[in-house]
Amino acid sequence: MNRSLLPLATGALALAAWPAMAQDGAGVLDALGDVFSDAAPGSDERASLSGRIIQLVALMTVLSIAPGLLMIMTSFTRFVIVFSILRSALGLNQTPPNMVLSSMALFMTFFVMQPVFEDAWEGGLQPLMNNAITEEQAIARIGDPFRAFMFANTRPRDIELFQGLAARADGAEPEPLPETAEATSWRSLIPAFMISELRRAFSIGFLIYLPFVAIDLIVASVLMSAGMMMLPPVLISLPFKVIFFVLIDGWYMLAGSLMESYVPLAGG
Repeated sequence: MNRSLLPLATGALALAAWPAMAQDGAGVLDALGDVFSDAAPGSDERASLSGRIIQLVALMTVLSIAPGLLMIMTSFTRFVIVFSILRSALGLNQTPPNMVLSSMALFMTFFVMQPVFEDAWEGGLQPLMNNAITEEQAIARIGDPFRAFMFANTRPRDIELFQGLAARADGAEPEPLPETAEATSWRSLIPAFMISELRRAFSIGFLIYLPFVAIDLIVASVLMSAGMMMLPPVLISLPFKVIFFVLIDGWYMLAGSLMESYVPLAGG
């Protein structure tokens, strides 16, 4: 067979096999229903069991993307970027290691986001487990605390940017800037929150860099005036930067400042 016709033949076979694949998928659900239930086909119990299987698949899907959701919808992004910039400003390549910085950022994120997690659990997940609300209501109630947190920590200018882009893509007129979190769509809020976090993280990183750059300049000037031009200034300035950061209790100040920027707003 001509190789140029191979993709076309493969696509034709896939289209021809699609009804059989769909039928096989339905057969899988029926087989699972036969295994876990003795209800007759087409009964309410069988439909409920099939719904539970679909819920289980959806839950596994959510758990697989949970790390990405943790990064884009919480304070983790700001923490980990600031810590990475701090390590670079100190001139330390692998100290503290990436695992230490990521773990510290993760547990600080849990500390800051605890009110949001509690609101999501008490308002949405726990009633769902008690069969007090439906899945649709639970999803909305779980998302509301995160929406309020992101809205409170996002610049209105960033929300306006993505809201205008979304309206332009849909061929509609831009809507006025929302005044509440409930009036803001997820489509505009999530990317706006991400660029707001990146902006704040780099702003904090710039302020962290300044004193260490000053130390590097002072050490380089002293070495130049002493005629030791062949000696790398970074080698001499590194211990001075480390002891300076320790003497001002830098980890205490940095961690406290980062978390205090969130705590008054956490939980909406």
